Amino acid sequence: MAFNDKTALELGQMIKNKEVSSKELTAEFIKDIKAKDKDINAFITVCEDEALKRAEEVQAKIDSGELTGALAGVPMAVKDNICTKDILTTCGSKMLSNFKPPYSATAYTKLTDMGAVMLGKLNMDEFAMGGSTETSYFGAAHNPWDLDRVTGGSSGGSAAAVAAEECAYALGSDTGGSIRQPCSFCSVSGIKPTYGAVSRYGLVAFASSLDQIGPVGRDIKDCASVLEVIAGHDSADQTSIKNTHFDFSDCYTTDLSGMKIGLPKNYFGEGLDEDVKVPVLEAAKELEKLGAKIEEFELPIVDYAVPAYYVVACAEASSNLSRYDGVKYGYRSDKGEGLLDVYYNSRSEGFGMEVKRRIMLGSFVLSSGYYDAYYKKGLQVRRLIKNSFNDAFGKYDMILSPVAPTVAYKIGENSSDPLKMYLGDIYTVSVNLAGLPGVSVPCGFGKDGMPVGLQLIGNTFEEAKLVKAAYAFQQATDFHKKKGGKV
Repeated sequence: MAFNDKTALELGQMIKNKEVSSKELTAEFIKDIKAKDKDINAFITVCEDEALKRAEEVQAKIDSGELTGALAGVPMAVKDNICTKDILTTCGSKMLSNFKPPYSATAYTKLTDMGAVMLGKLNMDEFAMGGSTETSYFGAAHNPWDLDRVTGGSSGGSAAAVAAEECAYALGSDTGGSIRQPCSFCSVSGIKPTYGAVSRYGLVAFASSLDQIGPVGRDIKDCASVLEVIAGHDSADQTSIKNTHFDFSDCYTTDLSGMKIGLPKNYFGEGLDEDVKVPVLEAAKELEKLGAKIEEFELPIVDYAVPAYYVVACAEASSNLSRYDGVKYGYRSDKGEGLLDVYYNSRSEGFGMEVKRRIMLGSFVLSSGYYDAYYKKGLQVRRLIKNSFNDAFGKYDMILSPVAPTVAYKIGENSSDPLKMYLGDIYTVSVNLAGLPGVSVPCGFGKDGMPVGLQLIGNTFEEAKLVKAAYAFQQATDFHKKKGGKV
């Protein structure tokens, strides 16, 4: 029986109906990983023996009635900056290439408690710093739709693994678009939750006020089901919000009557490829057919989002990555003498170029004499962006926009131009700066048949509205069901 055309929820139901066991399903996915991942490089670590053993244990609990969740026994995978006890967690970096955490992230633990079977850890830009998964110490991930193109990033391995049917769903993290952009490039669905909706405990920090764990799946219903499990307050993370509980059971309708969606005019001007613009605007028309009212408006302050984001994110990265000194854990250089040499050589050899660039930028904007000129102003712009979104959500239920200005580009095409790479985040970073939820779902195809994604942005903790609109769109279209032809 073929499993690769099934959603995670469909696979979960098949396990419940005893049409397949969790171990059989896990073995099939491992077989696919072995066949495909030499070309895609979505996985850094494959946990074959552990996964098969885990699947047997989970199946026994399902059979006894102890595990009843919709996703119990379904194989999944985890981005490699989410800690998994005694399993390599590298962050795509030489610095942590031998690091096995003594604990697991809360989001991962919630999934395993529900009966998830983890297949392995997924490739990513080093310390989540990048938009293409080209900065990984373990090599670039390749897009299943065209192996010569990037997957997007930093959760490129998560999106590629789901798109290539190497796992049923995955966990990623989103600091400035790192779930939504690779989902757009690889034609899968993803949710960046409201900041504080999902515990960050066990997520290796890049920019602590921006990072958020979220799901990647074949469709929005899979993503919503995962989010229901991983969301909620965690006493180990003081930024997680109390009384947060998502129940999307009322969202699965195709009637969007009464829903008002804002279309920011300044998002569809200069810098947006026509191949992306046309499918996104066609998607807006489709939502209109389903009963939503679409209205254009201006969101001008968001034009300053990219510089504000890189000031704030790099400042926080500089602080967070200061702990990697070659002494406590991680990579330690054997060159030089004395403590300062250990620090210098370990960081010089352990970090890649993009990480060093961002540490230097962050150290600069936090330095004496420049703090007020850059970091303080970045925080002020961040507040203005949040206020601008608040005004918009006084009029609209959500905002519709592109995810990225282009389709997936060739591997190596932009790697020598950091500014061009940073501008690729123009439609996503404002969501993180404002702490808002956002979803990405496939909405069409651009040049050379490469996928295009649609972004829906909601007010804080209004993920249900986004899921409802995305579900209705996916019921009316079949873009999320189409598959790349290269793998």
